[in-house]
Amino acid sequence: MRLLDQAQYIQGLSDLTIPVEQLRSQKPAMTRVFITENEINGLCFPSIGSSMVIFGLGYCVDVLRAVTWLREKEIYYWGDLDTHGFAMLDQVRSFLPQTYSMLMEESTLFKYRDLWSVEDKPFQGQLTRLTPDEHCLLCSLQSNTWGKGVRLE
Repeated sequence: MRLLDQAQYIQGLSDLTIPVEQLRSQKPAMTRVFITENEINGLCFPSIGSSMVIFGLGYCVDVLRAVTWLREKEIYYWGDLDTHGFAMLDQVRSFLPQTYSMLMEESTLFKYRDLWSVEDKPFQGQLTRLTPDEHCLLCSLQSNTWGKGVRLE
């Protein structure tokens, strides 16, 4: 994780690896928590007051279920714009229903069309915790509306 507010650094440290059991017992003063699918996104996050980012967990994001203080925070999830990214967003919302998605909309997908790649094994299941716009984008990705396996990592 990375503390994005210098006032919240722990003994001058911003980037920390903490076992979930220890993270559970903490109750940071942050009001916002960003969760990103990929490590590089977390490492590149800008400084933001009263915020932290937890990154690089992929489908293992479920380990955060045990961190009950997250239920009291504003949560933002940023995953790949592909079928698995939406599956992970759905997974996060199963225990943090207040989660907002970030940069996971059609306009972002098309803005960076030159960076599209191919998702080899798309997720084909149904997801019940997406907003209508997120669900529509997932269905378009699953049905190959813009090409086979379109994804933006």
